[in-house]
Amino acid sequence: MKKILFLILCTLSLLFAKADFSEMSTEELVALIGYVDKAKEERFYEELERRAAQMNEAQKALYDEEKRRRDHAQN
Repeated sequence: MKKILFLILCTLSLLFAKADFSEMSTEELVALIGYVDKAKEERFYEELERRAAQMNEAQKALYDEEKRRRDHAQN
């Protein structure tokens, strides 16, 4: 029980600590695609767009796929 509580507290603390997307690595940002709160989505995608030139091919592929999905959902 203590382990589960500790795990939950660690997870919650990471979520609050990682609200500043500029502090996260590109790998962390790409891993969060599709899981970001709607309220934080705009800042998240602005940070991803800023880093797009530095991404490797796999990261760019994930980012481009998500970008096409978002664009399609908006239309």
